[in-house]
Amino acid sequence: MAPVDPSGPDVFGCGIMAPRKNRLPETAKASDRLSIRVDLASGTRIGPGKIAVLEEIARSGSISAAGRALRMSYRRTWELVEELNKGLGTPVVETAAGGSGGGGAVLTKAGKAVVERYRAIEVDAAAAVRKHIQALNRLPSG
Repeated sequence: MAPVDPSGPDVFGCGIMAPRKNRLPETAKASDRLSIRVDLASGTRIGPGKIAVLEEIARSGSISAAGRALRMSYRRTWELVEELNKGLGTPVVETAAGGSGGGGAVLTKAGKAVVERYRAIEVDAAAAVRKHIQALNRLPSG
């Protein structure tokens, strides 16, 4: 499965939901958004926050850098990774100990698959709800 560009196609007038780092400036136009959380039968939850963590780890190569970029503590970032590791029964991130040579983190094959499948779910869901979102926007006011 090919990776999905989170800033990719405008599916129903708002684009696929990319990680939100900051609130929109007051001058920015608000847009519709679809936010998805997958609740697996095992109790594992996969949503925008955990996906943002995995994508940032993939980009930065570091759990601590991912946390800083997402404005969360290292501990919280690691907790989100651990929730996925335990819930899925397989590691989603592989780490190397720090030190003089540095450490680092990379997504495992499972971690990459989680991101790819989640982004594919977003694309499919956005296409499925497009007409409903448009209809909601056309409701008469008052």
